Amino acid sequence: MAFEITGKIIDILPVNQVSDKFRKREFVIEKKESGGAAVFTDYIKFQLIQDKCDLINESFLNEDVKIWFNLKGNKWERDGKINYFTNLDAWKIEKTSGITRSQDSAPGPTLEDSPSEIDELSDLPF
Repeated sequence: MAFEITGKIIDILPVNQVSDKFRKREFVIEKKESGGAAVFTDYIKFQLIQDKCDLINESFLNEDVKIWFNLKGNKWERDGKINYFTNLDAWKIEKTSGITRSQDSAPGPTLEDSPSEIDELSDLPF
């Protein structure tokens, strides 16, 4: 299942080559929401994996963006102890600040290579 969120990119980490066949890049957005008189700020870390690492670069820093992502959970066991972790896997990023379609006849700065429907369905347990 795909989710989307908007926020401001406040940190972009370098690409991490985990192994010969796996690389990832993490980035953080600042998400502000008003709750009456108070403003609540969340800092949310996402990851890009493999060829998706190229979807973002330093030019996105301090930009407002819309992110499409999948929620992934994994189980990890070591020395008889079981741990669980959750990742937010981004697969599309679009700048939203300073862009208006009426002023620009060319397509916006959409960087996409969305996963196919088959890929999303392959995670289903049935």
